Amino acid sequence: MARTTHDHPGERAAQDPIRLLEIRETTLSVDEIFRAVGDDAAGGTALFVGTVRNHDGGADVDSLGYSCHPTAQAEMRRVAEKVVADFPVRALAAVHRVGDLSVGDLAVVVAVSCPHRGEAFEACRKLIDDLKHEVPIWKHQKFSDGTEEWVGAGEC
Repeated sequence: MARTTHDHPGERAAQDPIRLLEIRETTLSVDEIFRAVGDDAAGGTALFVGTVRNHDGGADVDSLGYSCHPTAQAEMRRVAEKVVADFPVRALAAVHRVGDLSVGDLAVVVAVSCPHRGEAFEACRKLIDDLKHEVPIWKHQKFSDGTEEWVGAGEC
């Protein structure tokens, strides 16, 4: 007898796959995000870590600050719910930092676990891409030459 999709409980949608969604001023932890998406039915977990780099557009970056609109948390949830609807997500987590950050600091960490690795990679990419393009979080970069620049959602 051939097995059909969703025969095993591990292949069915998780009860509440959105495990952690936050915008916070404190240091981010890759371990925390990874633990949040642990699921015995997941065969693949994809994790993305965004860090503050030392350059942008040919200019040296000294530091930057992130700020967000009051609706950012709700928009983050909307983005996460769409990823859950479009992929067989077992667990999903996303945390974005706001406040002043230095070069090398973690700015955003997202992770998705799915039954298979390909789905996990695709879902994680969709999550970070949509988060960066649709959630109203702005970056204020300070350059070594004394200039500054604001970058909005969709440009980060």
